[in-house]
Amino acid sequence: MLVGLGASAAWAQEEQGFKGVLENKDAGDEPVSGVTLTVFDADDKEVASTESADDGSWELLVPEPGEYRVELDVSTLPDGLVVRTGRNATDLLRVDAGNVRNALFPLGTTVNQPDDSDTADPSSQSTTPEDECVVDEETGEEICGGGSGVLGMWGNIIYNGLHFGLIIGLAAVGLSLIFGTMGLTNFSHGELVTLGGAFTYIINVSFGLPVLVALPAAVILGGLFGWVQDRYFWGWLRRRRTGLVTMMIISIGVALMLRYLINYIMGPNTERYTDFVRQSSIDLGLFQATPKKLIVDAIAIVAVVTVGIVLMYTRAGKAIRAVADNPSLAAASGINVDQVIRWVWTAGGALAALAGASLALERGVKFDMGMQLLLLIFAAVVLGGLGTAFGAILGALIIGVFTQISTIWIEPQLKYVGGLAVLIVVLLIRPQGILGRRERIG
Repeated sequence: MLVGLGASAAWAQEEQGFKGVLENKDAGDEPVSGVTLTVFDADDKEVASTESADDGSWELLVPEPGEYRVELDVSTLPDGLVVRTGRNATDLLRVDAGNVRNALFPLGTTVNQPDDSDTADPSSQSTTPEDECVVDEETGEEICGGGSGVLGMWGNIIYNGLHFGLIIGLAAVGLSLIFGTMGLTNFSHGELVTLGGAFTYIINVSFGLPVLVALPAAVILGGLFGWVQDRYFWGWLRRRRTGLVTMMIISIGVALMLRYLINYIMGPNTERYTDFVRQSSIDLGLFQATPKKLIVDAIAIVAVVTVGIVLMYTRAGKAIRAVADNPSLAAASGINVDQVIRWVWTAGGALAALAGASLALERGVKFDMGMQLLLLIFAAVVLGGLGTAFGAILGALIIGVFTQISTIWIEPQLKYVGGLAVLIVVLLIRPQGILGRRERIG
């Protein structure tokens, strides 16, 4: 297995490039084949070229990480088709090792967005006027209509931030509860997020079941994996009275093992479900959102409210809070601490799986997607107050919003820096976090 993991990791470092799907948006997303696409490097030298396949898909690999430009040869388009954005080439796009990123060219019969980005007012570039459509290069979604002007720009930013914060919050609640009951800083929690996306992808693609079936199944599998982890691994370490620092270091090893096991099974590329890949946005006045985003928001809110109700009003929730406050006193009062911690691991695994499956609806599944979120999850937990589930949710919403707001001033690839900067500023003012208690400091 180690040999396999090593080979897989080496493969991950070699494959990077661009991909996309060419479809005629004015003909019900009909695939467009035989169109030539070429990649040029920063010195404008041709690196690779290909033609779109029968299903409209194309992929171009580049030899090494760097900045490249993707150009679509409009002379090879079928008669009457044009690039709807009016642009047949991207700007220089950064591609990292093992990353095959999207470069999308929406096709149709009319040009909707003239290429006037060099002269347009900067504030208007971030908006989506009613008669224009743009493609989000990160998610592959086509955003059309509504939300024009500065007010619309801020509406979209804040909505996207809250949406992202809800997803982070789902994962952060589990991490916070595990810390609260065990005192363990679990560095493998990000991989539980990845497993949610991977379980959903395997059930959806390999077994051919709809995403609407695969997603709840993945949440159940995530919860079951959390239970198994504590029953046969973390619980065993607790009984051996393994120190928290040692367990924290072990969690890093678990994270690496899970990450490269997923890489070995699924490969290094970003994979997408068969359903809900691309959706046009709905105009909701101040912001636009795709139907799948709204559904994910509703599910996340229901999950978060359910966790809150369980913690506040059920015997299990009161037991969890008692163990989080004082495990020895809880045990003396007749609470089975091991069983409570196992419930927490089960719930944490299920919530993390829900976060991963939801995130993969927009961005696809990749073996390191959880690792990329882990710092933000930690930031949300620390910002809200270590060991407090409600603080984790509040911290996640703040991190999500400020992550999106930061894209006004910095490159989107660096947007996570904005969320971490907020963490530093808040902790300088209130070291115990927003809802944390002073005695938890240190």
